[in-house]
Amino acid sequence: MNVDMFNFHLPEELIAQVPLENRSQSRLMILNKETGEIAHESFTSLPEYLNPGDCLVLNDTKVLPARLFGTKVGTGAKVEVLLLKQLKGDCWETLAKPAKRIKAGTEITFGNGQLKAVCIGTEDHGGRIFEFQYEGIFYEVLDALGKMPLPPYIKERLEDQDRYQTVYARERGSAAAPTAGLHFTHDLLERIKEKGIHVAFITLHVGLGTFRPVSTESVEDHDMHSEYYRMSRETADLLNEVKRKGGRIISVGTTSTRTLETIAGQNDGVFIPGNGWTDIFIYPGYEFKAVDGLVTNFHLPMSTLIMLVSALAGREHILHAYEIAVKERYRFFSFGDAMIII
Repeated sequence: MNVDMFNFHLPEELIAQVPLENRSQSRLMILNKETGEIAHESFTSLPEYLNPGDCLVLNDTKVLPARLFGTKVGTGAKVEVLLLKQLKGDCWETLAKPAKRIKAGTEITFGNGQLKAVCIGTEDHGGRIFEFQYEGIFYEVLDALGKMPLPPYIKERLEDQDRYQTVYARERGSAAAPTAGLHFTHDLLERIKEKGIHVAFITLHVGLGTFRPVSTESVEDHDMHSEYYRMSRETADLLNEVKRKGGRIISVGTTSTRTLETIAGQNDGVFIPGNGWTDIFIYPGYEFKAVDGLVTNFHLPMSTLIMLVSALAGREHILHAYEIAVKERYRFFSFGDAMIII
């Protein structure tokens, strides 16, 4: 399957640069995955498309202020470091710019010496492994020095850093937000619960996979980077009960989808509590074992994310929906509008 099959034309002005003033005032496209039929609503109408006994599954990961700006010891050259994944102790997998000038042994200092890092290794994909040195608590130092790691297609300055967090974020560890969840407010979640719709939480810490484009010609040749996930017993029991009673599992975002499909795929469709690492790559031809529907944003052309939604709704239906979204001037990507596939 060729990667070009998932390409589409996107005018640059449709890439949302700032979040809306009210999270839940985004537009919502409703896509019937069986027929391809499309409707247009506001995100506040989401509960109308869910039934009592259904379960929304949200990713409660919290984005780290993972972008650090420092200088090389000895030369004073400016360096940008993006934390991706904690490996062991104070060692982190990162992306660094300019990477070609950072070799093993390179020392970098941040914030007048509050934080120091030594490069202890390089990786095939251009990543760098740093060991950090500091006094006190690492996350407090990071809160003081780090910036939100907004995607490269967002050029505008984010005035309120919390707008790149979901309102239910609590498990810190992500290098990017699970952006489908950015549309939810506490009030909307209460309305959903009042209708008899269950709300469950899983955790998947978004890592390097979010930043890696598909560089192969063939979809099947692309390798996904592994990301850490966790499911509690409470969530596993709830999801198994929802399935048993015939309710639908509606995942919020591709990260929730990948977590649910990883766990169900390893356990014959049953949800088992636990944690681990997933590199699952979902593209057309995949048979879903857990997810019945999906709330998601509009994704990059030829990305693994548009391949995932195409697996659920069909490539033709998705590309047609995206064509309509462009025509109707939907806002795309992280701060953009939403789609529900049911």
